[in-house]
Amino acid sequence: MSENLLFLIIIAIGVITYATRSSFIMIAGSTDKFPYFQKALRFVPVTVLPALIMPALFCHNGIPDISIGNERLVAGILAIVIAMYKKNVLLTLCAGMGSLWILQAI
Repeated sequence: MSENLLFLIIIAIGVITYATRSSFIMIAGSTDKFPYFQKALRFVPVTVLPALIMPALFCHNGIPDISIGNERLVAGILAIVIAMYKKNVLLTLCAGMGSLWILQAI
């Protein structure tokens, strides 16, 4: 593969990525016409965050691990409990990460 072709492929991938991501921003800008769409967009972070976090909590080294020996799962449960009762994002992050580091050090 020549360098010119590789350069054109990289540019094309960048343009396609930009177009697909900016299309959602353009659609979101015109949500005043679609109130149901705007209402549905409020649930996107709530659905995406667990999809990103759950595999990291329940898998240890690529293998499903639901045990007390899984430090990430224990720290995640602690962070969830703190988030439910305190409703403080900074406290939740500090407690979750702090407990994870302590458990990994032990």
